[in-house]
Amino acid sequence: MSADTVNPIPLYASSLRLTAVPTAVGCSRMFVRHTLKLWQLEDHAETATLIMSELVTNAVKASGITEPEPKSWQITAEHVIGIQLRAIEASLYVEVWDRTDAAPVGKNPDLETEGGRGLLLVEQLAKRWDVYRPRVGGKVVWAELSLGLPLELRPFEHTPLLLPSGIRAPQGPVEGQARTALLDVLLKTTTEAMVAVHVIRET
Repeated sequence: MSADTVNPIPLYASSLRLTAVPTAVGCSRMFVRHTLKLWQLEDHAETATLIMSELVTNAVKASGITEPEPKSWQITAEHVIGIQLRAIEASLYVEVWDRTDAAPVGKNPDLETEGGRGLLLVEQLAKRWDVYRPRVGGKVVWAELSLGLPLELRPFEHTPLLLPSGIRAPQGPVEGQARTALLDVLLKTTTEAMVAVHVIRET
């Protein structure tokens, strides 16, 4: 097969590194709505926002500061999470990295229990979800949503996302680790998708 016969498949991807504090949850929702509007995939924003919110909540609890209003001196360069949206073929992926190795555990809370329903919600809303272990450490928890139809590339103008001051993770070793981990999962899964599409087209 020559290079002239290769038909690349459409791919949209956007990522962000945030300080791992409770306000990151609201900012992650802003990121999803903003990004899917740019990609003209607003029909999927509600579900993707709910899933992102749950995954970021878990990531902050695992590796960040859970006090509602932490003091500035409590926040260090290690308090970082990474979030990513990726659309390829007929799927939208919601991906969240944190620096801990412990996989999230689903719970079965009763009706009177507050909280603990995050992964149950993700299981109900997503086509599937799992945990990816990047080479640089930590974990990426991801969920796949169906777009219904294969993605079509559309021209759009990039508009920067305005976030509150201090919520973007400062550059440093952990921020770099988050960036590399999200790129790792992006390259791996995109390559797998391209191979799958090629196999289908050849059969």
